[in-house]
Amino acid sequence: MKSLVFNQQIFFPFPNEITLHIKREDLIHPFISGNKFRKLKYNLLQAKAEGKSKLITFGGAFSNHIAAVAYAGKENNFETVGIIRGDELESKISENSTLTFAQNCGMKFEFVTREAYRNKTTPSFNEKLKEHYGDFYLVPEGGTNMLAVKGCEEIVTPEDADFTHICCAIGTGGTISGLINSAKENQKIIGFPALKGDFLSDDIRKFVTNSNWEVQLDYHFGGYAKINEALIRFINDFYKQTNIPLDPIYTGKMMFGIVDLINKGYFPKGANILAIHTGGLQGIEGMNRNLKNKNLPLIAI
Repeated sequence: MKSLVFNQQIFFPFPNEITLHIKREDLIHPFISGNKFRKLKYNLLQAKAEGKSKLITFGGAFSNHIAAVAYAGKENNFETVGIIRGDELESKISENSTLTFAQNCGMKFEFVTREAYRNKTTPSFNEKLKEHYGDFYLVPEGGTNMLAVKGCEEIVTPEDADFTHICCAIGTGGTISGLINSAKENQKIIGFPALKGDFLSDDIRKFVTNSNWEVQLDYHFGGYAKINEALIRFINDFYKQTNIPLDPIYTGKMMFGIVDLINKGYFPKGANILAIHTGGLQGIEGMNRNLKNKNLPLIAI
């Protein structure tokens, strides 16, 4: 099957002869979108090789990863279990588009308190999962492990060799790690974290040896899932001008940061920039519900 992914040029009046394209990874699959498709590819193959029939993973209320694992399980004949952060959500599944979608794909949920969720990587937590669910294949939160990084290394292709800078949003660090590993020596990789703080750099270093990368820390808008009217306005204006939808958690913040850095003169003259659209659009419905409750403008899609 021919890939639907392509590089779309953004025709904004950028200074200094700078060009910008966005790789439409959001089009790679209708339900397992963008980097989630890449991260799950080799993990699913490994689960089958190990003879596993059940996938267990972790995520929050509007997690792109939860939605992707649920559909991937349905498509590949795996049982799926989602350990969900926030025990208060157990009675609100019908009010949550992401959880409703995952449930309709056959995913079973276990809702845990935020305090318990913070212990999800401990041996004792894992042992409790084994006692309760038996044999399973564990997919980390956000999908990031060595197999996920391997999948993300396939995002950049030989056709992308002429780009001087490659940009992506950062959640757990798997996507940018794959880009760093597969980029040419003369290409600079720039990450835009959706979370507040610089701890992600240490996580990225676990998967990479190259040094041609950096993390921009000024575009998280207050932290994970935090947005404001300026970001909403940017996302909606971007959609009107390009017909490319952006999500407010990851790609919207990344594109806001790229455009801001271009206008501030961060990129050298003649820079040829490639931004990676990592998908995540399924979360917009849930975000719009929250925005409506706060009497804020909605995100166009």
